[in-house]
Amino acid sequence: MLSTPVSDVTRRGRRRALAAAGLVAALALTATACGGSAEGKGGADAGAGGDASKPAGAGGDGGAEVPAGLADRLEEHGIDVDAWADGGWKDWDKDKWLREAGDFVNPVIEGLWNPDRMKSAEEADKTVTTKDATAGQGVSDPEPAPVEAEAEKKPYHEHAAPVGKLFFDSPEGSMVCSGTVVKDVNHPGESNLVWTAGHCVHAGGGGGWYRNIAFVPSYNDLGRSEAELSGATTTELAPYGTWWADWASTSNQWIQGGSGTGGDGAAYDYAVLRVRPEQGGKSLEETVGAALDVDFSAPSASDAGSMGAWGYPAAAPYNGLEMFKCLDRPGRLSLSPSLPTMYRIGCTMTGGSSGGGWFRVVDGETRLVSNTSIGPLDNTWLAGPRLGPEAEAMYRTMSKAHGGG
Repeated sequence: MLSTPVSDVTRRGRRRALAAAGLVAALALTATACGGSAEGKGGADAGAGGDASKPAGAGGDGGAEVPAGLADRLEEHGIDVDAWADGGWKDWDKDKWLREAGDFVNPVIEGLWNPDRMKSAEEADKTVTTKDATAGQGVSDPEPAPVEAEAEKKPYHEHAAPVGKLFFDSPEGSMVCSGTVVKDVNHPGESNLVWTAGHCVHAGGGGGWYRNIAFVPSYNDLGRSEAELSGATTTELAPYGTWWADWASTSNQWIQGGSGTGGDGAAYDYAVLRVRPEQGGKSLEETVGAALDVDFSAPSASDAGSMGAWGYPAAAPYNGLEMFKCLDRPGRLSLSPSLPTMYRIGCTMTGGSSGGGWFRVVDGETRLVSNTSIGPLDNTWLAGPRLGPEAEAMYRTMSKAHGGG
């Protein structure tokens, strides 16, 4: 999983018509954001709110904006909403760290993710040891040759509109992953769903849900350097707004078996979020102008064809400000004979790319087929889960029960 370094192997995060020029264009995504400008744009299942119809950030006082029904639930857990917004969310008492699916607490705190916090957040990583990576007893294919990550063309909203950066707070501090806007089968054209890795929303076995989870599509859209971003405004870094998760779902396997090196949950290291804007009223899909279908057919590595992984690597030699991609044909990675095999491709992206989508072309359309989960300490390859019936059930439950804003 790609977040902050954990051990000796790291985990790596025309309008509504996403066109892919197929493998000839190396899976390059092309999309035109709605209006062409950011101006004027508005498993285990856990809910951060009930009625999310009220615009986020209403009142503009910088406090936590709490949907109807959530205040009572927070009070049940002894949480004072005002105190939470004033920094009470930083209380990570291990004995009280909420672990149950229904205990995901993520009210909007307007302005919390300002440019300084965004730029200072560290990569969220999952690492696997050499022993872990060879545990498949011959099921794994030979380790792939490294593929040098390639910078995505700018502006990002014209070439990879569904891709963005995920921010969250953990007991260790502020972290970053990557994510992808995906279509919502029950709300066509108006999706508020984001696909990412399970380890970007929940710590796995023995841990709990992370806090202040927010998605920024086309983060740093023009790919400006750190020097160019000195004094940058939130709008410059988040041209399509900041989108807070108010519902989160990940696999039970990740919640029960996930660990700092992936563990038994690595093959199920995926999650989907429902988000709503800190400010604005349109859906995420309408705002960015694109979303991807999710491919739940779980093709074998040999049948999957070429794949591309997209994300915002943040560990050296990268700094998290630019979007990169890797293109390769996948092989198999087995962490245990009792677990499903994972996809593995050569890629030099580092921590921060965790949760970023893996895409392939099916019948002329680009679809999300996996997400970045784990990788080695020397950053030569990435591995991601195969998305089968369990992942589809998680997604459909989220879409049916919570997909609409």
